[in-house]
Amino acid sequence: MKQMEVTIMGQSYLLGCPEGGEAALAAAVAQVDREMSAIRDAGKVKARERIAVLAALNLAYQLADAPREAPAAPAGSPDIASPDLDALIKRLDEALGHDGQLL
Repeated sequence: MKQMEVTIMGQSYLLGCPEGGEAALAAAVAQVDREMSAIRDAGKVKARERIAVLAALNLAYQLADAPREAPAAPAGSPDIASPDLDALIKRLDEALGHDGQLL
């Protein structure tokens, strides 16, 4: 697994990234950065931790509310998106856990 340095709201993070996943991770980082920056720029929330939580909730809601573009998997087949999401969450936890702070 390679590492990528990314920036979210001016803060640098070193994230693990599987080979070939650079574009997907960069797109996810850009989306998180846009969401967090929009919340910050609205001026109602100042704390980075609160901004991060609100951005995560907004993105999770968008994901849950979005229509599925891929055809439904046959019954009994494994969920393909779940392991990818779990791996991303694990990488983010590892990166954010180094300094003991969310952001």
